[in-house]
Amino acid sequence: MADRLVFVVILMASVFAMAQGLSYPLLAFILERQGVPPALIGLNTAMTPLGIIASSPLIPWFARWLGAARLALCSALALAALLFTIGAWQSLPVWFVARFLLGFVVNGLFVTSETWVNLLAPPERRGRLLGIFASSLSAGFALGPFTLTLTGTQGWPPFLVGVLVFLATALILFLARRRLPEIHGGHDGQMGSLLVFLPLAPFLLLSIGVVAAFDQSVLALLPSYGMSFGMPEASMATALGILIVGNILFQIPIGWLADRWSRRGTTLLLCGLTMLGALLLPLVIRTEALTYATFFLWGSAAFGLYTMALIELGERFTGSMLLAGNAAFSLMWGIGGMVGPPLAGLAMTGLGPNGLPLAMGALYLLVMVIGAVPARLSCAGDSGRP
Repeated sequence: MADRLVFVVILMASVFAMAQGLSYPLLAFILERQGVPPALIGLNTAMTPLGIIASSPLIPWFARWLGAARLALCSALALAALLFTIGAWQSLPVWFVARFLLGFVVNGLFVTSETWVNLLAPPERRGRLLGIFASSLSAGFALGPFTLTLTGTQGWPPFLVGVLVFLATALILFLARRRLPEIHGGHDGQMGSLLVFLPLAPFLLLSIGVVAAFDQSVLALLPSYGMSFGMPEASMATALGILIVGNILFQIPIGWLADRWSRRGTTLLLCGLTMLGALLLPLVIRTEALTYATFFLWGSAAFGLYTMALIELGERFTGSMLLAGNAAFSLMWGIGGMVGPPLAGLAMTGLGPNGLPLAMGALYLLVMVIGAVPARLSCAGDSGRP
């Protein structure tokens, strides 16, 4: 029963991730056609991570008040209503409010789904199941933009697909609601809250912030980086796609390695491989095949740090403290995603185009150094594995 429920939650998460992945490029295309300046498009896009940051401290409270299943169900229904509103009122002021609320509401689904997978996963298979979860989320996000090639970006069809997907998520939740675990006090009887959790796992929170900074910086600045070396747009789009494919394919093997070997060792190995990719990229950027191979390595290793943080969170916390931890992860994802691109842009201004990979490598070096310090092993976690 528990295994079936895990895969129900994973299916639900990948379905709403697809709708989220569809909304970002769809709204960008529409705003571009309306002649909205790029700066305003970027500011409008930033409303969603801002909503995620704003909602993170409130998620544990909402989960206690409504119950986790009701919170997730209300979130899915609200997302369908918000996407319908965005499609019906294609007005920039309305979209600023709606996209902030979109981030605010989607966080309830992300946090509860991550918490449920960790609660339901047997300890000996937690790494593999969370690897499947991470791969499914990435595949859902990647499938979203592809959906636009079938629906186009004009009129109601793409919006209706998104609305129907969110309603399908709500239906899955409604049917499974009585079997999904409720989230009560943690392992020490503590009621989880963001303020209680934040001092307990600084290494895990740093890891999430670094992965978010990598994700948003590469997505935002890769076109500029490639064009600086004369690479055509099509080649850089292919490289970005290969990076995403590496992320999708390797989260399950990463989880398997964490189960069979060492949590801490896997974390440090991923940081080392990400740093290696950052050092190799400036050397191979003018050779297309080697660039693609480097991006494949980079994507699989860099995003693997997120999977490892989820595994460690599930090993160390239970109940409402686990929920608070996932809310804290969302907070750090929002912060890392907002801080990372400007810092990477400054690095490119000061060091030239290669400031992008070097800045990303430096972030993972920081995680590697802190994770290797003996005094921090309780934060990096190894669960007693050799």
